[in-house]
Amino acid sequence: MIRVIGLGAGGHAKVLIDILRRAGDFEIVGLLDPVRAGEIVAGVPILGDDEQLHIMRAAGVTAVFIGVGGAGDNSIRMALYEKALAAQFVLVNAIHPTAIVASSVKFGQGVAIMAGVILNPDVRIGDNVIVNTGAIVEHDCDIGSHAHISPGAVLSGGVSVGRGAHVGAGATVRQYIQIGDGAIVGAGAAAVKDVPPRTVVVGVPARPREFNPKKT
Repeated sequence: MIRVIGLGAGGHAKVLIDILRRAGDFEIVGLLDPVRAGEIVAGVPILGDDEQLHIMRAAGVTAVFIGVGGAGDNSIRMALYEKALAAQFVLVNAIHPTAIVASSVKFGQGVAIMAGVILNPDVRIGDNVIVNTGAIVEHDCDIGSHAHISPGAVLSGGVSVGRGAHVGAGATVRQYIQIGDGAIVGAGAAAVKDVPPRTVVVGVPARPREFNPKKT
């Protein structure tokens, strides 16, 4: 059994706990959350804040998962990933048994692949990526590290998703589209053109979101 600790204790952590338990190879010894020490989540105790990482490592815990999701801002997950690496932990992959994963898919470390996901041939998944429930990632897509593909999103063939980008729930991305680093494709949007880095696009077809200051 691999002893593993989770960073974060919200809904995303609950899903990863369930996936890792289904795998049968992991003993989840605790979760870390700076404001909820002493609580129990899905039968797992919250031990304290991130300073507990070094204590756990000294106690022989060698693996970690990032139990924090992302709704457009993946910077917290990036920071936790780097902190875990600096503390010399191995980041485990959590892949739900109902996911359909082609044999040629390539994974980084610390990835979360949820129930009902389809990953078709020659997909590349970077480090600390979330592919959430029921998402479809077609052949030859390249998902950059720390990106989040939300529930029900569909990426057609050859799509490139940049580092830390976010594809919202139910969004659709046309084949060979490039989504830049840190970009956001809004929920339900249809991306039919490339999305520049750090740009938010919404609607059908997806267009950059306009800023509408409140009238006084």
